[in-house]
Amino acid sequence: MEIIHHGGKHTITGSCHELRDTHQAILIDCGLFQGADTRPLEVEFDTSHINALVITHAHIDHIGRLPWLLATGFNQPIYCSDATAELIPLMLEDSLKLQLGLKPKQSQRVLNKIRKLLKPQPYNQWIELEPVLADSMAIRFQPAGHILGSAYIEVRLANQEVVVFSGDLGPSNTPLLPDPLPPERADYLLIETTYGDKPHDDIATRSERLKAIIDRSLEDGGTILIPAFSVGRTQELLFDIEQLIHDHQIDISIPIILDSPMAQRVTRSYRRFKQLWGQEAKQRLKMHRHPLAFEQCITVEDYRTHQRLVNRLQSTREAAIVVAASGMCQGGRIMDYLKALLPDERTDVLLAGYQAEGTLGRAIQSGAMAIEIDQQEVEVKAQIHTMSGYSAHADKDDLLRFVQGIAPTPKEVHLIHGEPSTKAKFATQLHSLSCQIFT
Repeated sequence: MEIIHHGGKHTITGSCHELRDTHQAILIDCGLFQGADTRPLEVEFDTSHINALVITHAHIDHIGRLPWLLATGFNQPIYCSDATAELIPLMLEDSLKLQLGLKPKQSQRVLNKIRKLLKPQPYNQWIELEPVLADSMAIRFQPAGHILGSAYIEVRLANQEVVVFSGDLGPSNTPLLPDPLPPERADYLLIETTYGDKPHDDIATRSERLKAIIDRSLEDGGTILIPAFSVGRTQELLFDIEQLIHDHQIDISIPIILDSPMAQRVTRSYRRFKQLWGQEAKQRLKMHRHPLAFEQCITVEDYRTHQRLVNRLQSTREAAIVVAASGMCQGGRIMDYLKALLPDERTDVLLAGYQAEGTLGRAIQSGAMAIEIDQQEVEVKAQIHTMSGYSAHADKDDLLRFVQGIAPTPKEVHLIHGEPSTKAKFATQLHSLSCQIFT
């Protein structure tokens, strides 16, 4: 058995790992490089021997290089969960336009090719890889709790040992998705360490902290900007905002603006896959509430309406809560809001997710007094807030529980999907385990 990392070992983005065993080989994810990871997007490794691609979830740093993979001649099955199969074309459509400048018809040709290769699979069911041999690898998807359809991957080798790729694990106690449970067995574990050095804010009280920021901001008027990933973060935020409205803790006259066409489409997918929701979310449905489609949520469809809204908020300074992509402020409609409203000290920016090194979001989070947008210098006078309770990633304690919940202890634990200093700190947390730790 051999594992080769083509991306996402020492960084947060660009996840792509190759597992070889006897006569077969698979890729786990094929993600986009972002932020400080400036490697070329072309797939420069040989793919002719790869039997399948296995996708953990539909975030772009795990699927974004799929078009480049196809360009190598890759024509093998793409295994993923049912919900992930629905989300992949949605997520890639914008990427094809932004990264490759493809026109709609060109994009659809690429997306149709990907759709033909997709082989959606249920959770908790072993699948033998084709061609089925006496010593074939088998894979199994288990819920990861990160975003809709996310999974960690169990791979059973020819010698019956099991390799587990965590993908991105979700935090504990989120209301929208169930918590991930450790695997029954993992002889070798490859685990993400995005937040391996710190605990998150308490998820149980995150809506209270959100309300406190909203209340403080609205005392002075102005707009609250929330850069959010279209998949996961946006839906968690909408879920909590609906609860605050239901409890009459937010004035229903304040517009809640969802300005992300992709997030709107993804949210519809969340509603279609209600069977994957957690118990708290399902309970709201039984009460005839609509936690992801409430009346006060205003959606912005076309770009002209978006521009008019940005100009209006800039000129009137009226109170509003705007949720828009992208989550790391690396593009998308949030950029127009930032350009127009960052110079206003009454603006509040709520960073609700991980900001990778080298991204504009990291610069804002780190206290930059000025940033560059569209080759223009933009002064930062807005109030900047960070709320880790909305992270879709497991924190240090969640990761520890996941590893310690595996019995017997893995022979080897490989730390991936983390910055080097974070991985080193998490490795010290694992020192009591009687296994080899690789960073």
